[in-house]
Amino acid sequence: MNQKTNSKYKLLFICLGNICRSPAADGVMHALVQEAGREQEFYIDSAGIGGWHAGQLPDPRMRCHGARRGYDFSHRARQFRQEDFSRFDHIYVMDHDNYQAIMRMARDEEEKAKVKMLPDFLRTHVAATIPDPYYGGDRDFEYALDLIEDACSGLLDTF
Repeated sequence: MNQKTNSKYKLLFICLGNICRSPAADGVMHALVQEAGREQEFYIDSAGIGGWHAGQLPDPRMRCHGARRGYDFSHRARQFRQEDFSRFDHIYVMDHDNYQAIMRMARDEEEKAKVKMLPDFLRTHVAATIPDPYYGGDRDFEYALDLIEDACSGLLDTF
């Protein structure tokens, strides 16, 4: 059973720089929640391990591939902060490096329990991680979106 704080499920998606995978997961999850008519039940955001891209829009390639699928990825990048552990009920990371970085920041078992791997919610694809498409091409961005759509759909079914 997923916890709810202040009558909303508070979800945070994490990737390395918050310009490819996590803003895509943020946008996909927003779209799925809206499509289900459940916007009032969720607060959704994303952040990056590092602050290199803080304030920037998602990578133009991810925005382009997302737009082709009907998504608006317009989140501004930000860095994960310690207080995010208290602001969010659920923190979803894209890969094992993200997982380790966030777990190192957790101060106690309660904070650690909030951190989950987004690929664990895949229903039709089999993958241990959602690979970073940043240094790849079109196929890499499409694959990342395929995995994100699948995992977010599976995730929504848990609430």
